[in-house]
Amino acid sequence: MKPLPLFIILIASLRAGAQSPQFELKNGKYQLTIEGAAHFAELPLRCMQREFPYKTGVAFPDSTLAVKPKNYHPAFYGCYDWHSSVHGHWMLVRLLKLFPTMPRAAEIRNKLEENLSAGNIQTEMKIFAMRDNIGFERTYGWAWLLQLQSELLQWEDPLGKKLSANIAPLAHQLSRMFIEYLPKMTYPIRVGEHPNLAFALRLAWDYAIQTQDEPLRQSIKETALRFYQKDAGYPLSWEPSGNDFLSPGLEEADLMWRILPDTAYERWLKGFLPAIASARFDMEPGKIIDRTDGKLGHLDGLNLSRAWDLYGIARHFPANKTQLYKIANKHLTEALPNVASGNYLGDHWLASFAVYALTTQ
Repeated sequence: MKPLPLFIILIASLRAGAQSPQFELKNGKYQLTIEGAAHFAELPLRCMQREFPYKTGVAFPDSTLAVKPKNYHPAFYGCYDWHSSVHGHWMLVRLLKLFPTMPRAAEIRNKLEENLSAGNIQTEMKIFAMRDNIGFERTYGWAWLLQLQSELLQWEDPLGKKLSANIAPLAHQLSRMFIEYLPKMTYPIRVGEHPNLAFALRLAWDYAIQTQDEPLRQSIKETALRFYQKDAGYPLSWEPSGNDFLSPGLEEADLMWRILPDTAYERWLKGFLPAIASARFDMEPGKIIDRTDGKLGHLDGLNLSRAWDLYGIARHFPANKTQLYKIANKHLTEALPNVASGNYLGDHWLASFAVYALTTQ
């Protein structure tokens, strides 16, 4: 008897273990359900107002910051670190937009309003204005904050309008910091963790398009062309590295369809990732032995981010769309059961990656 595909086994197990599935595969695409939204929302709800454990990235110029992180990060003090808190808030906004009547919607709205107050955001801005913290959360956290603002601006709800007005000053501040920083870079950062430049540029690009921030859009375009336009023959088989939660090669490819016209992008992609045009192209998901090790657990995030990259690339490379979607779905099948593993080092951030992958197809 021929074995069932992994995704059928996954969906069947979800149906058996719960009244309704958390996500379903329809017409070759995963779709998040309201039950899945409630499941994923549980994770940031547990930590968005949890002060400890906390990992700070702030430089202390003197003793004034030798206080609880909540004092200088009153909006984003939970979920272990600043950027995880930011994209946890982003995820809750996206879920509310998709499922306004989801369980605990009122609680989510209340917590968002409490954390993202105008006063809290003004305090958050002080860190980025400090000379010693000019590089704080550059560029990963900056990009997620812009993504949060972009999500709020697209939310046709009085709360969305209120919160986007509150966050606007910080978003404008970080946009200016991007514009000041990018021309100073001599080389791109091609790693599979937070400093990866291509990932930050594509999130920031989406914000720039949404808000018609032309100086930021132009700065991103010039930077992407300067660093990536001539890239060719990327060794995708060398990935992943042991701590990756982003694919340097796929992040770059997912950025460049935003920058280049369709025909130019197809030509660039064939040169950059020659194997991707083959119907036999494949990638195996990252494997994890110990999820209690936060760095090793990054590979769950890699499987999720590879999926969203491949979905984006496939939409702009129709010649091999079916195969790319198949590989993306394989990565989701590997990752989704591990999003809520019970280990805080993964649980505090992986739900955001899962929701992003499931809702950007």
